[in-house]
Amino acid sequence: MNMLALIGANALYLMYLWLLSAIVGSYLSDRKGYGEKPGLATGLFLSVLGPIIWLLVPAKKDSKWKLLGPWGRGKKSLQETN
Repeated sequence: MNMLALIGANALYLMYLWLLSAIVGSYLSDRKGYGEKPGLATGLFLSVLGPIIWLLVPAKKDSKWKLLGPWGRGKKSLQETN
């Protein structure tokens, strides 16, 4: 029974990693101007590789990544940059 509990705990941690990679991939693709769905799909299908791929994909010209930076709201809001 103890071995079955260890396998279950590891499966839970792997599932958390899988879901976290989908969340991060979705966030990155949205910030780079491609929408949330492509990042969610790559995060779910490619697991840990999904967010790494989105870090390598170039951002679109008028994306939040270019205007506000990769994290948070940045120093300027979207209305101030226009």
